[in-house]
Formats: sequence, structure tokens, C-alpha cells
Amino acid sequence: MPPLEVLIFAPLVVLIAYLIFGISGFGSTLIAVPVLAHLMPLKFVIPVVVLLDCVSAISMGVKLRADVWKSEFIPMLPFLLVGLFIGAFVLMNVSAQWLLLILGGFVLLFGMNYLIDRKSRIRLPRWAVAPIGVFAGTTSSAFGVGGPLYVFYFTARGATPEQIRATVPAVFSFTTVARIAIFASVGLFNTQMVIAAAALLPVMALGLWCGHRLHGRLSREQAIRIIGGLLLLSGTSLIVRAVAS
Repeated sequence: MPPLEVLIFAPLVVLIAYLIFGISGFGSTLIAVPVLAHLMPLKFVIPVVVLLDCVSAISMGVKLRADVWKSEFIPMLPFLLVGLFIGAFVLMNVSAQWLLLILGGFVLLFGMNYLIDRKSRIRLPRWAVAPIGVFAGTTSSAFGVGGPLYVFYFTARGATPEQIRATVPAVFSFTTVARIAIFASVGLFNTQMVIAAAALLPVMALGLWCGHRLHGRLSREQAIRIIGGLLLLSGTSLIVRAVAS
């Protein structure tokens, strides 16, 4: 049986992570992965969260499919796929200490960016989909961190908030299904991971439902500030843990 702290805190973390996802359309893995990494090994956490993300992303993607920005979403897919394979290789071959350190750095930078919350005026050309797609796929597969990169790209291409909220879950739908297939093919899944994901599935569904209910009551800016504060704390703690181990 898992330790008591895992049984108590893991469902709470998943609930908060998917509540944020229901509100904003992203942020679930940015919260769930770094915090759960304090309770369980990172190489266990990422496959479990991938399974949860698959269900939540498809559910939200179907609900918001009318607003998906297909002209920007579809060209990104082949580059994401390349990055997903690279990320799976990194996850399998890089030590847990380095994975924690790199993840902590990513999360800390994203948290600081969210707290500053500067409006992006960058405009990216169409060819930027290649390097950003490969990099986002790599970080998504290796660390479970891809959402902010998708938001950055679509914003810099001129997406509206409604398009971002619909298109990012569509990207997650593709990447989670692809990651499940890749992880399964290279032996990164085991029975315990599937059981853990199944046990957390009702909590994820509750968080997603609450997030949908809160969307409109809590502004996107408020949600981003909350995400930023959580990421700043979790990113710093991951770096401290990696350096101390």
C-alpha cells in the first residue's frame, strides 16, 4: 500500500491541477507533475499523469472542438511527434536527479513568467512551428511540460483566448495518445501506473467539472497568477531537492 501522505496529498494535487485545466485549458501537468514528484519517482509520475491527461484533454477537446484553430494546430503535429520520441529517449536515459533539476528549472521560469504576466507582443512566422513543435514535444514527453509553449506559440500567431482554450486541449489529445503509445512500446508503463491512474480518475473528473463551472467566474488573468504562484513554489522546491540529493 502507498504511504499515507501519498494517499492524502496525491488526490488533492490532481483535483487542483485539473480544476485549473478546466478553467484555462492548460496547466494541469505543470502543477501535477512537479508536486507529485515530491511524493513519487518522476519516472512513475509522468506516465500516470499522461493517462489522466489523455482522458481530460479528449473530454475538453470534444467539448470545445468548434473553436480549435485547425490551420495552426495541424501543421504542428509532425514536429510534435518527432519531439515526443526524443523526449521518451531522454526520460529513459537521463538520471532522476538531472530530470528533477531540469524540470524544476522549467517550472520556475514558467512560474516567474506567469507572475510577471506581460502581454506578449511577439509575432512568430509560420516556419517557427518546426523548432517550437519539436522542443514542445520533447519537454512534454520527458517532463510533462508542454502547455506554456503551446500557449506562447498560438498567442504569438494571433490566437484569441477562446482559440487557445480550445486548441491547447486538442494538442494535448494528440500528444497524450502518442505518448501512451510510445511509452507502452518502450516499456515505460507498468500495472501499478495503470492502477494509480484509474484510482485518480474520479478525482480528475471532479476537478475538471469544477473548473468548467468556475470558468467565467474566475478570469484567465487570475487563473494565470494562481498557476504562477504554485509553479514558483514547486519549481524552487524541486531544484532544492535535486541539488540536495
